[in-house]
Amino acid sequence: MGKKTESKKTRLAKKLKQNRRLPLVAILKTHRKLQSNKFARDWKHRKLRLK
Repeated sequence: MGKKTESKKTRLAKKLKQNRRLPLVAILKTHRKLQSNKFARDWKHRKLRLK
């Protein structure tokens, strides 16, 4: 079970991009009203459940 299909690989890549922190510019511009990324997750606590 080692091979990833192309569709699964693109879905995983999207989730990897969503897992980044907010840019500091965005935090400073909103005077810290935006502080956390709602899509960010930890690999240990929230699983992806992709098919």
